[in-house]
Formats: sequence, C-alpha cells, structure tokens
Amino acid sequence: MEFSHSKETNSDFIKLDGVKKSYGHIDALKGVSFVLKKGDFLSVFGPNGAGKSTLLKILSAQTRPTKGKVYFNGIDLGKQPDEFRKTFGVISHLPFLYENLSAYDNLKFYAKIYGVQDIEVKVETILNKVELTGRKNDYVRGYSRGMLQRLSIARALIHDPDIILLDEPYTGLDQHASFILTNILKEQFKNNKTIIMVTHNLSRGFDLASKVAIMKKGELALFEEKERLPEAEFEDIYISTLEN
Repeated sequence: MEFSHSKETNSDFIKLDGVKKSYGHIDALKGVSFVLKKGDFLSVFGPNGAGKSTLLKILSAQTRPTKGKVYFNGIDLGKQPDEFRKTFGVISHLPFLYENLSAYDNLKFYAKIYGVQDIEVKVETILNKVELTGRKNDYVRGYSRGMLQRLSIARALIHDPDIILLDEPYTGLDQHASFILTNILKEQFKNNKTIIMVTHNLSRGFDLASKVAIMKKGELALFEEKERLPEAEFEDIYISTLEN
C-alpha cells in the first residue's frame, strides 16, 4: 500500500476525529477534531501546557491517542504501513543529529535511511539552501545553536516529505537563520506541502499560515481560515480566546 502523492485539494488529507490523550490522570488532549486539505499550512498557537506538542507527537506517530482516530488520506493512522513515516519531516527542539559526524555525513546518513536518490546532489543542494556549505565538513559538535537548527531543517527536508511538522522551529535562531527558515517554509507551502507549525510567535505564525488554531487546556478553542481573521486584530483575538 503506497501513500498517495495526489495534488487534489478537495478531499480530507489529514483528519482528527475526537482525539484524546491522557497521561495517568492528566488529559493532554480532550477530544480534538479538525480537517486539513493537502497543501494547507496550519499554525497552532496556545500557552505552555495547552497540548500543542502532544498533538504533533500523535500526528507524527510518536505516540498513540488514548481515544479517537487520526486519518491520512482516509486511512487510519494505526493502519498505515511503516513506509508512511517517510512522508513526514519533523523539526523540533531536538536536532536529532550525530555530533561526531560532519553536517554532510549526517545528511547522507538520513538520506540513505529514507531511500533518497542522487544522494550527493540532494545533500549539496539542501546544504546550500540552509547556507551551511562552507561548514559541511565540520563536526556537528562544534556548531552553534542556530547552525544546529539550520542543519536540523535540512535533515527534515532531505527526503522531500509531503507533510512537515514543526514544534517551535524558530527557538534559538538568529535573525538571519529565521529569515532562511521563513523562506524555506514559504517555498514548501508554494510547492503544496502540508505544514503544521506550533509557535508562540503570533505575527510570524499568522503570516505564514493558511489556517489558524488556538489551543487551550487540551482543546481547540479556535480553528479558522486565516483569511476570515483580521490580521491587525489577531493578537486581541488570541488573548480574548484564552481568557474566555
């Protein structure tokens, strides 16, 4: 069974149906439901402890829902083949890099895992995109936080995934690295990738998104098309949503 790479945008690409996640007596998610079309860019906002990171872990199959279902192209996440994981690119606080390898060797390693063709060309191309070509042979253990995050972005995109999940990807990035990431995300969105990003940065998250969600105490307090929300009022909408 192969995962569809269809460019169709009229059908449900990602669907959550009453997803709950409990850790003992703590309910991290309390029945989250929403639908994304292929090519949507969803920015998820909310305070710490709202359930945002738990949501990403469920979407990336790192953990299973306690109740409810997650569907990709109409297929239950629990019934997806192992190959399905290759359709994801995940960028989080952890770089998932080997510090005693060079940037080039890290990317070559991940490219082999994902079965990437023309590995050398792909690695050189993505290194150039994140502006690390000049440091490609340096051991990762000597990289700054910003360089690590840029290499982590390259790692997540080396296999050209259909779905990109980001958990606070701008944390620790300087202005230049933030600019690089923003341009990459805009390019991925233009190329019809489906993107879900958790962020505390209201202005940047709103600017990049096509859909906006606000989470509060494990629930979706708001889920809306960005075009239906006035940008100048979004900060006030965010604050009032959390206060209600």
